[in-house]
Amino acid sequence: MAMRLRQICGRLFLSRLLGCGLRTLLATIVIGLAAHLCLADENNPITLDTNETLFTMLAAMNSCGYDSDLNISDPLRATIRNEIQRNLRQSAEAQEIAGTMCLWYDAHHSQDPAHDLSQYISLALYLQGPPHFLPRVREDDLPPDAAPLANFGKQLELFYDKAQIHSLWERHRLNYAALIERYHEPLAKMVFDTDIYLKLQTGGYLGRTFTVYLDFLGDPNQANARNYGSDYFVVVFPSPDPHSAAPLKMEEIRHTYLHYLLDPLADKNYGSIKRVEPLLQSVQTAPLEESFKTDIELLVTECMIRAIEIRTTGTKQTAEAMRAQAVDDAVKQGYILTRYFYNALIKFEKDPAGLRTAYGEIIDGIDVKAEQRAASEIEFAGVAAPELVQLSRMEDRRMLSTAEKRLAAGDTKGAQELAQQALERKIGDQGRALFILAQIAVANKNRDGAQENFQRAIQASKDPKVVGWSHIYLGRILDMKEDRAAAMNEYRAALTAGAGLPEVKEAAERGLQQAYEPPVKAQP
Repeated sequence: MAMRLRQICGRLFLSRLLGCGLRTLLATIVIGLAAHLCLADENNPITLDTNETLFTMLAAMNSCGYDSDLNISDPLRATIRNEIQRNLRQSAEAQEIAGTMCLWYDAHHSQDPAHDLSQYISLALYLQGPPHFLPRVREDDLPPDAAPLANFGKQLELFYDKAQIHSLWERHRLNYAALIERYHEPLAKMVFDTDIYLKLQTGGYLGRTFTVYLDFLGDPNQANARNYGSDYFVVVFPSPDPHSAAPLKMEEIRHTYLHYLLDPLADKNYGSIKRVEPLLQSVQTAPLEESFKTDIELLVTECMIRAIEIRTTGTKQTAEAMRAQAVDDAVKQGYILTRYFYNALIKFEKDPAGLRTAYGEIIDGIDVKAEQRAASEIEFAGVAAPELVQLSRMEDRRMLSTAEKRLAAGDTKGAQELAQQALERKIGDQGRALFILAQIAVANKNRDGAQENFQRAIQASKDPKVVGWSHIYLGRILDMKEDRAAAMNEYRAALTAGAGLPEVKEAAERGLQQAYEPPVKAQP
């Protein structure tokens, strides 16, 4: 209960500071009464919170070997890990359930702890709360990185019960309340300063939400941000060391908040943004993520966000040369409109109009030919900093699922178009798209094409199901080519990749016992 009261107080604090109109707030600050002017607005879209579902997911990961940067994490992470193990040791049934869950986890994890953390956070954000942890949407509508983990909720339900996770959650409520308290002032200041600079009123986007989740059980060097439709999430694991480079991850939170503010402006002005689409050709050789090379709205928004961050970083005494260097760095990474927006913001700062009013004029001021000429002279960097916010559009999430359904229905042409589109636009698991194309090649009796795509799927995918079945299909192709030794190697690789998947294991063992022979068509 104490935790809940503190959470509510946290929301009230933010609402008092952020829920008033900006003009009123400015006047209030002048007379020193900002904390008392407005009543709390429970409809404020900005939330600072903790989450029991996220806590349970992270607890399960930690129980199954997720140790990333444990040595620099808050000591409470080690304490909770030990408490979980103590609870599990109380019964053989609890240990068996945890063992089964960890086998499932091992079968689905990659060699990259950051990738695993990102996947499981995506899933946690789409699960209902305890005790059942059911998906809030159909599996087809899950984010692409979470879809392969959809069945983990069943494991989580049993683990939650036997490891007594709820009792641990209740026991440490005050610790989590103190964590929220630690963020009150810096988060409120960040939102206030950002809204003041952009001359926007907080809460002005009806139906949109911005949520910051805090937890102790993750890597303090990681931050995860998501945009699912009208909902924006940031999940952070604060460093216990206040002297570390960025203990609260406020830069990451602010970057996501800028997306929350600017994305709807880009949607509203898409017609104007569409005009500058020829600039996409100028970034095809840049080290950008593929989405920025194919979606002009994403590129324009990211360039504007980076310009805002550079204009507002540091103090008035920050040397302009340092800001100019930051602009150059962004441009060389492929964010080619950063300099234009940086200069446009200097003019914007002197104008009383807010960004909602000025946005269209700023976009209309882009000289496409001049920017193309400037871009042609850029020597792009070898790598670009990865984008923090993962965008998940509903139509993109469904693309590969729809391709699989079309393939199952015999529509190989439709399935191929969707899988190829997913590859070209880098949507979802690229290995899964290649696996679909390989299956289409099998259906079309293109044995060499199938073999190539199955091999590419193994290299591209981290999904044990895709990797395991790709090895099995390769084994069958090699059997048909009468290369039994190579086929046996593929079946063994399938056993390793799909150890936690009964259907993969069964097919691999059958391949090891006997060379594959294609089914004979029944005679009419």
